[in-house]
This record gives sequence, structure tokens and C-alpha cells, in this order.
Amino acid sequence: MIFDTHAHYDDRQFDSDRNELLNSMQDNGVGAIVNVSAAYESCEHIVHMAQKYPFMYAAVGIHPDEVGSLDEEKFARMKELFKNDKVVAVGEIGLDYYWDNESHELQKEWFIRQLDLARELNLPVNIHSRDAAQDTMEVIKEYGRGLDGIVHCYSYSKEMAKEYVKMGYYIGVGGVVTFKNGKRLKETVETVPLTSIVLETDCPYLAPEPYRGKRNNSSYIKYVAEEIAKQKDVSYEEVVRQTEENAKKLYRL
Repeated sequence: MIFDTHAHYDDRQFDSDRNELLNSMQDNGVGAIVNVSAAYESCEHIVHMAQKYPFMYAAVGIHPDEVGSLDEEKFARMKELFKNDKVVAVGEIGLDYYWDNESHELQKEWFIRQLDLARELNLPVNIHSRDAAQDTMEVIKEYGRGLDGIVHCYSYSKEMAKEYVKMGYYIGVGGVVTFKNGKRLKETVETVPLTSIVLETDCPYLAPEPYRGKRNNSSYIKYVAEEIAKQKDVSYEEVVRQTEENAKKLYRL
């Protein structure tokens, strides 16, 4: 069964049909979904959703664009959510220099704090990095060594991907691999072993071809798996099997 390692089903784009859509996932070959928080306000919501759906798990963390809302009291309350057994990771956390909503120093501070939290709790991390390749790598090398995790929505070079894999991280591959202008990610998929790749949607964003530009959902991940199979010259079934095994190993399920 397909394992979607990164989704945002608390997004308002799903308000009209969320329950119906999620209840159709098993029939669409999707066996598990990790619902990932971004803003502080979403952390508790995604944990409640994970409790409602047996096949859903939660990752609790604050996206770099949202770290300005954090303080010690909120961070302490957020940590309480990790007592729930459906919470399987710290995420999504990291650096985003594309939107630059928060200062680079503040982003780094809360990135490191959340990496330390993952180490304290012995949990994997789900890492967001956009236009911040070198700084993300430097932080991971200093504070993230020995942790398990995914570099979500990977967009950098195949050489850097190999460095992450050497450190034990998985490369998150989603809809971009199906795009005509997704050459860099296709090259990464060719280079990185299948044992170091996990599937993700980042839905409702980044829908693969032929749905590019529309609302994404986990049932579309099959197009991602088909493209990976093509790039690596293996069967679709092997991609689904291995990436599911990788995700279960990472999230300890």
C-alpha cells in the first residue's frame, strides 16, 4: 500500500469533502498518511485528526515561516502533544529563505530547538528547506547527526542528496518529479538508492501531472511512484513496496 509521508489535511482546501476523501484512501491503494503541522494552531488539530482515522499519524512541529509565533509557553504546550502515541515525528521544521517571513537567525534558533526536541524524544524529523541549501546542511551536520528524518520536498542537487543519505536521511519525493521542468529531482531519484526514498504529496499543494495546478491528495501519489519506477527502471510495485517499507522503518510503525 502507498505510504504518504507528508500531507496537510487540516488545510481549508479540504473543508468541503475532507471526511469523504480520507475514507476513500484505502480503496485508492493508500495505506498510511502522516499529517504534518506547520503553524502552532494546527498542531493540536492534526493530532485530533490522527486519532479519528486509524491509518493517519501526526508530525508536530512549526514551519520556519511560522516560528515568529512561538514562545517558551507555546513550545511547552506543543511538547505535551508528543505524549499521544499517534504522533510519530517532529515536523515540519527547517529553514525557508524564499518567503523570508522570519529572520534567518530566528529560523535557525527554532530549527535547532526542534532538532534538540526530536533527539530528546527519540523521534524522527521532517525537514523543510527552501532556498537555504547550505545553511540547512550546516545545521543538520552540527545538530541533526544521528537523527532519523526526511528532507521533505527535496529540491537541491543530487550531490547534496547523497550527503544526506550518508547521514541516514531519506529524500522526500513528490509531484515535482513528474514535471517537465523537474529535471534536477529526476536526476536525484536516479542517483539515490530506492532504499533512501519516501513518497509524499505535500497536499493540497504540488499535485503531479496530469493534475498539476489543481488540489493535490494522496490518491495522486501513484503518478509519483510511476515516475520513480521509470527513472530507476524498476516496477511500480517495487517502488510502492520499498518506499512503504522505508516509511514504516523511519516512523517506527
